[in-house]
Amino acid sequence: MAERVIGFREVLGAAAVSVVVVLGAAVATSLLPPEGQAIVFRTPLLIVVLLVGTAAALWRISRPRPPDG
Repeated sequence: MAERVIGFREVLGAAAVSVVVVLGAAVATSLLPPEGQAIVFRTPLLIVVLLVGTAAALWRISRPRPPDG
């Protein structure tokens, strides 16, 4: 079975997606009314989102890929 090689292009793509997601979340939060912003900034919502996102990313990385063919 051939090893899958992760190159600079894949790493750069993943970094770009991460930046776009974070900037999108910042813009979406700024558009919320003050009560909505208070929920985001004064509760553990951000921690929960980060934990779920990290767990999903690690789960996806750890899953074996189906064989080509």
